[in-house]
Amino acid sequence: MDNTAERVGPAFSVDGMLRARRETRKAIAAIARRIRPGMVEEDAVAMARDVIATRGHTLSWHPVRVRFGANTILPMKRASTPGIVLGEHDIFFIDIAPRVAHWEGDGGATFTVGDVPGYARCAADAERLFHEVRQAWKTQDWSGRKLYEFADRRARDLGWDLDPDLPGHRVSDFPHAALHTGALADYDHAPSDMRWILEIHLLDPRRRFGAFFEDMLLDDADYV
Repeated sequence: MDNTAERVGPAFSVDGMLRARRETRKAIAAIARRIRPGMVEEDAVAMARDVIATRGHTLSWHPVRVRFGANTILPMKRASTPGIVLGEHDIFFIDIAPRVAHWEGDGGATFTVGDVPGYARCAADAERLFHEVRQAWKTQDWSGRKLYEFADRRARDLGWDLDPDLPGHRVSDFPHAALHTGALADYDHAPSDMRWILEIHLLDPRRRFGAFFEDMLLDDADYV
């Protein structure tokens, strides 16, 4: 099998990648704890950058994103509508990619404030679908392409649309773009662990809101 897409750089290590992943998840949680209704999205992004920096990490290969309310449906490469304020009953997500020493972290998660069942269900389903796809990766030996075809079907089963513009990507010792820039959804082999980020962006069919979850493809023990 051609493993060109799964090449790693000279600083790659399992311990380093797991450290970057742990630090990324901790930073997401720290950012989420500081977000409150009434905050303007741009201020939340600035705060998130500060959190990453104060934890001793470098801002990495994509912008820090914190998206509130209606901005949660936008494609990641599209700029947020400015001036969005988090409401008392609202949804937001965090998407960060800190560089932790030599290694790339990348992660995202969705949170809700107040009490809107649709928001809570979308946020929970994004994480649920991530793990359903991850279990299929573990047990079925599917290609990246087939994993995303499965994700698309399951998203519709759950009542959402899957954003096709977030097709997963490589992760490695920094920078992964020097090794491979292709999407997981286009990878025609079974992905190896510690190499790929699985991205799930669910969209309300009426395009009112969305939810996002991403993490590295890893075995169950690493999610406890």
